[in-house]
Amino acid sequence: MALLQFTLHYGGHWLAPLLFARLTQGVHWLRFGAVMITANLIDLDHLLADPMFDPNRCSIGFHPLHGWVAGFAYLAMLAIPRWWVRAFGLGALWHLAVDWGDCVMQGWS
Repeated sequence: MALLQFTLHYGGHWLAPLLFARLTQGVHWLRFGAVMITANLIDLDHLLADPMFDPNRCSIGFHPLHGWVAGFAYLAMLAIPRWWVRAFGLGALWHLAVDWGDCVMQGWS
């Protein structure tokens, strides 16, 4: 189970955005996917936690950039008419979805 969780978590953060971009964005898929991957920077809020990394902690709702307010901000980014803002917002929402899946696999939900 641990290997499956690891594969889904990190594959979701790093490979899925590129796959999504490749399937939906045509010739500019790589830059769109790169911006989606850049949304993983929301994990910088882990630096505010003590301990910084806890494998048994659910990130959703614990870290400020992994909460409801941040989620609504990422959702609002989808309405901004700049491709890179929408790509970042989509990447951040996807990041939250992957982290939520991780929480479910840990038994949090």
